[in-house]
Formats: sequence, structure tokens, C-alpha cells
Amino acid sequence: MSTMMVTFYSHIVNFILALQLQLSKPQMNHLLTFIHGIILTDGRVNIAQIRRSTGDTRDLSCMTRFLNESPWCPNRVTRRRLQFVINRIRRARAKAGDIRPIVFFIVDDTQSKKDRSTKRMEGLDNHFSHSDGKTVWSHCIVTAHVVSEDYSFAWDFRSYFRESYCQEEGISFKSKNDLAIELINSYQQSDDEQVYVLVDSWYTSKKLIEACYLKGFHLIGGLRVNRKIYPSGIGVKISDFASTFIEATDLHSVTVDGHSYKLYSYEGNLADTEYAKVLLSWENEFASNKTPFCLLCTDSSLNLVTILRYYNVRWNIETGYRYFKELLGFDEYQLLSRKGIERFWCIEFLTYNYLEYQRQEWQQELPLTIGDVVRRIRKDHLGQIVVYAYEQGRSKRSLKDLLKDLRLAV
Repeated sequence: MSTMMVTFYSHIVNFILALQLQLSKPQMNHLLTFIHGIILTDGRVNIAQIRRSTGDTRDLSCMTRFLNESPWCPNRVTRRRLQFVINRIRRARAKAGDIRPIVFFIVDDTQSKKDRSTKRMEGLDNHFSHSDGKTVWSHCIVTAHVVSEDYSFAWDFRSYFRESYCQEEGISFKSKNDLAIELINSYQQSDDEQVYVLVDSWYTSKKLIEACYLKGFHLIGGLRVNRKIYPSGIGVKISDFASTFIEATDLHSVTVDGHSYKLYSYEGNLADTEYAKVLLSWENEFASNKTPFCLLCTDSSLNLVTILRYYNVRWNIETGYRYFKELLGFDEYQLLSRKGIERFWCIEFLTYNYLEYQRQEWQQELPLTIGDVVRRIRKDHLGQIVVYAYEQGRSKRSLKDLLKDLRLAV
């Protein structure tokens, strides 16, 4: 490795050392190369580009073997990472003096789309994409995101496979709701915390609501309008109730985050839930022929504005998906094995958590985004190259040798 590239970005090194991952020195070097390279690569993030961005001179196959074969434990890496996340949140909480801290635990799923011609990657299948509005050839991942004390950390993930694929591979089938419950159960709250699980309508199921209840969590989730409520003890679909029985005089006018809403509130039983608060919402103005947006909340103590404000926190996971894919190349891998792909995702979550940690460390006067942090690291890296070139020029190093160090020689 060239003299310039021996030193990784010091903030990344300090973050990884703090996790105490128990990796060998070669494994640690590979991990740092991946994290550094993922952040530095502007454009398509694959192993070849990661290697080029960091100036790593090892053979490309060494990096591939680190993902596919090297005997390191991604579960241990994840456990240490999650403990670090929890500790950072609780340290910030203690500093702020919160006596009734709130944690938002957000669950959703996303697709890593691949070209239809890609057949050899393990686990690929046709999955419905909400953003595309159609079925796409992809890997499907159920993920969780934690927001508390101004931190917004990507939490963890589970791969979702269709039942037919599970049968072929001899693995147990788990629905997306099953995987979401696994993620929810992975969060070990402290006694003083109140956790709100935020989901869209695909996850607001009886099974998931009960899982939250057993953990002492509350759920705020989207609700489909074909679900039944029981005003006056009579079962009726929300869509029919909204179009037939609600009038403008029944609604509350509220403003949340600069948006105006007309709200109808129902408290009572649903077809598969004993008791909850349900909000029917129309933005700006009510129209009986317009389908309302519906929310279910299991915490009846919250007022209407607070429920909407809390649910808006769910957009942190959508923003996280955008950063993952547009900045960090979450879906640009070219690995064939499920093991290698999931290890790559493990490193992606580690990278995201580092960036969020660094965002808070640097965010003193002006608010920063994950993108701002990435750009600052890239700028610092470019400055390091300039300083190195200047020092080599002063020492009368030949241009040919310098270009070779910088991997710019033809």
C-alpha cells in the first residue's frame, strides 16, 4: 500500500476501535477499507470502485473473500454496533436530563433492484415495490430505524424471501410481519423509556400490535380503509363510514409541521384489535368522496396533533433509504452469495451509524445532514492527497513515482 494510503480517516478508525469488534488485523484493514471506500466513492459503489477510491493495492479477490469466506462474525459486529447506538442515545438523554424519554422505532421494507438478466445472485425474486408501484426483480429487506434524542440511527435488517424460495433452500419461511416483530424484539428498552413503533399500513396487523403490547411498546401505524370499526357497536368499513356518516361539522382542524388537516377521531374496537384510537385525515379540506388517510394509535392518551407529529417521524426511515442508495451504494453490490450480500449490508449499516455519530459530533453551530458529513470527509480526503503531493514535490520525488502512488499512472 502506498505511503499516503496507510492511514485511514482517523474519525472512522476511532469509531471502529470504540466498538471492540475483536477482528484480526487483516480483517480490520478490510473493514476500514470498505467503510472508507463506501464514503469516498462518488458514483457506482462496487468493490472495484471501493478499492480504487481508497488506493488499496491488494488484489480485488482479497476484498471479495473478506465478504464471502473470511471467518468474522457479522452478528457480533451488529451486536456491538447496536450497543454503541443505545449507549450514545442514553448518554445524550442523561446530558439533556429527559425524565420521560421517547424512542421511535420505525419499521419498513425496501428493495435492492437488479437487472432482469441477473440470475446467479442468490435470493433474487419478484417483489412488489411501493415506490415503483409494481413488481421488481430484487432482494427485499425489512429494516428498522431508531430516532431519539436528535439521533437518527439505521438499526438493523432482515432479508425477506418468498415461501417458494424458502422451500427450495430448506429454510424457514418468515413473513414480513414476522421479520418486523423480530426487529422490534431486538430492541431492549430501559425501564424509563416509552417506545413508539411506527409503521405503514402493510405492517399494522393484529400479530404486530400484540408483539408491541407484550414489549410495553405503543404502535402508531397507517390503516387501510377496508378495515372495520365499530361505532355504536355496529361494524362498518372505514371507507363506507367516511363517505356516508361523516360531515364537515364532525371534524377537527389542526396544523402539523406547516400542513393543515381535517381530522375525525374514533376510539373503540376494530375487527382484530380490542381498543385503539383511529384518525381519519384529509389534508386542507374535507370531501366525502375523497379517501381519507387513516392512522391507528394504541396510546389513547395522545392528542390528535401529537399522533400526527409522532407519525411524521416515520419519514426518517425513508430519508435513510435515500442516503443508503444514493450516497452509500446499498443496492449496487455485484456479489453472488447471500452470505456475502448480507455481510455487505452489515457493513453498510455500520457505515451509516458512523456517519450519524459523526454528524452529531460535528453539528455544533449549523445543522448537518448525512450528505454534509459525506461531502466533508471527501473534501478532507482530497486535501490529504494535495498535502501528500505537495510534500512529495518538495522532497524531489519524481512525477512518475508520485503518479504511481496516486494510482494515476497509465
